[in-house]
Amino acid sequence: MLKSKELITALRLAEELDLSVDTIWRYTRDKKIPFVEIGNKQYRYNLELVLSALASNKTAKMRIDFESYCRIPWDPGYRLEVLDGELIKDPIPNVNHQRILLTLAGILRNYFKAVDTDGELFIAPLDVKLDQYTVVQPDLFYLTGEQKELIKESYINGAPYLVVEVLSPYNRSKDRLQKLQLYQKAKVLQYWIVDPEDKTIECYQLIEGLYSLITYGMDNDLLKHQNFEGLRIELDQLWPDRY
Repeated sequence: MLKSKELITALRLAEELDLSVDTIWRYTRDKKIPFVEIGNKQYRYNLELVLSALASNKTAKMRIDFESYCRIPWDPGYRLEVLDGELIKDPIPNVNHQRILLTLAGILRNYFKAVDTDGELFIAPLDVKLDQYTVVQPDLFYLTGEQKELIKESYINGAPYLVVEVLSPYNRSKDRLQKLQLYQKAKVLQYWIVDPEDKTIECYQLIEGLYSLITYGMDNDLLKHQNFEGLRIELDQLWPDRY
């Protein structure tokens, strides 16, 4: 028996509805039934929502929740996230992205190890459930020692204290606009954006419910932050041209 949240293939859906697979493809192409796109012409369906859409003649894309996201098969070479119910699929980061990320993670790991021995730093890929319809995989994030209850076996259940995103050519607007708003809504207190192209770091802090730019560094600046006493980041260590 199908579970109410289960996502199934077009073949399985066709069998359940006693229709041809060609009919399912036509309904999908014409957006007559809700679906989840997980790759190039790869789709999954929820039987209950499809039946409801066919009965009421709705033509809407399925809004993905956490349980549905967990059932989506892993697609090698891509990172999946759910942003306010919409499934987002991006290519995995390139080599320079990973170099920057690992260098910064090393600096922050040494710093947090000294100031908060119970805190923990994580690096992507690891799911962070901000709410039922938002599941992100931040490049780098930090949980304080007081946030250990957020750590589950296979994901983080709640907003980290600090999130760092390293921009890639394909996700610049997503990280600067869409994810910034979602992190703000989820009350992530510190949000940093690292831009390898412009060689900058922008450090935002949640103040009265909105992000404010607290500090900024570029090129070979020495970055300091008023909320991280003693932290020093020599930015020229990060950029791709040093490798």
